[in-house]
Amino acid sequence: MTKINNLLPLGERGLQIYHNPRCRKSREGLAILENSGREFEIIKYLEEVPSEKELTEIITMLGISPIQLVRKTEKIWKEEYKGKELSDSDIITAMVQNPKLIERPIVINKNKAVIGRPPENILELLSMTK
Repeated sequence: MTKINNLLPLGERGLQIYHNPRCRKSREGLAILENSGREFEIIKYLEEVPSEKELTEIITMLGISPIQLVRKTEKIWKEEYKGKELSDSDIITAMVQNPKLIERPIVINKNKAVIGRPPENILELLSMTK
């Protein structure tokens, strides 16, 4: 594992995992990357929260809408946001302010990204981006 220069635009940074060590699926995703033999960067996104700009770029790479990246089972979502009319920008702001709302793990390689649920998504990304 190597620390990759975070000053580069997201799409030029190489292999990264947005990881929550307490999440079983995230740990499974990390194991896949470790077994791949590739260098990668671990971003503990609960500590190193992505900016709104970074999160917007990630959502674009994933090819989804912001609401699809939200963990809707989280207590904070149910209590603060569920049932409200929210713009995409509002949803991104909510995830930045409450990073527990971000689905995980997210694996990025250059300008492609996947959510590692199921973990096989990560294997597919690795095979596409050798």
